[in-house]
Amino acid sequence: MCLGVPGKVIEVRGDGVAVVEFSNGVRIETDANTIEGIRPGDLVVVHAGIIIAKLREEEIEEWASTIKGFIEELEAKETELLRMLEEIEGG
Repeated sequence: MCLGVPGKVIEVRGDGVAVVEFSNGVRIETDANTIEGIRPGDLVVVHAGIIIAKLREEEIEEWASTIKGFIEELEAKETELLRMLEEIEGG
């Protein structure tokens, strides 16, 4: 499985390198040659040190909604599993 990580472009250099900052504050140099028109402030997806997509704000809102849904599902499963464990231990 491949994992693309969203980040924000901080700087673009003439040699096709963009500095991208991620939500945890980490900044890395990435290859920006794969997507035209990358500019500081752009929201992008990085995989293996290469920018693979440029995101629009609407897409980010969709991602956030999807991730929130996953988290809610996982929390519900956790609650269910903990309840089952309590029944096993108490029964």
